[in-house]
Amino acid sequence: MTALYLNKLSLSHFRSHKKGAIDCDARPVAIYGPNGAGKTNILEAVSLMSPGRGLRRSSAEAMTRRPEALGWKVSGHLQSLGQLHEIEIWSEGGNARQLKLDGKSAPQTALGRVARVLWLIPAMDRLWIEGADGRRRFLDRMALSFFPGHAEASLTYEKSMRERNRLLKDQVRDAAWYGALEAQMADAGAIIHANRVSALSNLDVAQANAETAFPIAELTLTQAEGTLPSAAADLREAFSESRPRDLMAGRTLVGPHRSDLDAVYAAKGVPAKDCSTGEQKALLISLILANGRALSDGFGAPPILLLDEVAAHLDAGRRAALYEEICALGAQAWMTGTGPELFSDLGARAQYLEVTDMNGLSQIEGRDS
Repeated sequence: MTALYLNKLSLSHFRSHKKGAIDCDARPVAIYGPNGAGKTNILEAVSLMSPGRGLRRSSAEAMTRRPEALGWKVSGHLQSLGQLHEIEIWSEGGNARQLKLDGKSAPQTALGRVARVLWLIPAMDRLWIEGADGRRRFLDRMALSFFPGHAEASLTYEKSMRERNRLLKDQVRDAAWYGALEAQMADAGAIIHANRVSALSNLDVAQANAETAFPIAELTLTQAEGTLPSAAADLREAFSESRPRDLMAGRTLVGPHRSDLDAVYAAKGVPAKDCSTGEQKALLISLILANGRALSDGFGAPPILLLDEVAAHLDAGRRAALYEEICALGAQAWMTGTGPELFSDLGARAQYLEVTDMNGLSQIEGRDS
């Protein structure tokens, strides 16, 4: 299996890191240190190596180190499918972040051609019991990992829907104003829906064909109201027919932005929202691992995994099982925890970084296993 991993990561004025340089290999990276030292900031920097807003979904301005606010830069050397890529991402004066890929300016979506990055962060622990927005983002990240064009379709859909919603709020009733926008939404929406369905199918196969210590989740794509048409022409008709209701609501009430993701703990037949905290965490880990296995076959290499405070809610047995599966997958997993003892089962199979805080300045030091 061809590898996908970062072998160099540099940070400049990024979050709590005034300056940082990490040299590593394809093994998992265990990052430990006290809370607030800047461990998650490293994972966020790595998450920028993929399309989208990163694991915190923060603005470029929010990522700059304070109080200097000079702007920031993240750069890395990425080994992907036998090729070395140089990635530079930066922001000046709080402006939108910029990207250079192999020395050439490129849009963020270009990262989808060379990198696959998946993450699991503590904010996602409540995924199954909070609103549908978070579950859609989770599903779309999985879809994006299989279909890099998913990002462009999502941007097109969201932009067109914002324009349509503006017309609805202004109570514009002339059908001519809606036609082109609804056509764009229908074309992009059909792609979004098809990608989501295919991603769930890929996950189902990856879960069914694996022997794992983590529970299998039965996943279903649902719609807030009725069934979402899958063909662009049918979706366009649905937008047109829904226009009177949408005018009263002042927003678009039908479309893939109203979809939701339901999950059931398969072995118990219990909805994920009714499972214990530990079971919900195990289901999330199971899906991330299944996503990784599916990508190993489709992309040609396992993705980079970002697992923030992954040991939370896992007993020692499950924690050891997680590390075994990561190593069997061959993924470079960047993991954080408060102490090195949380990663003892990895031994020499991982590389170790200690992050400390010195008067508000994060320090990164390599450590032996």
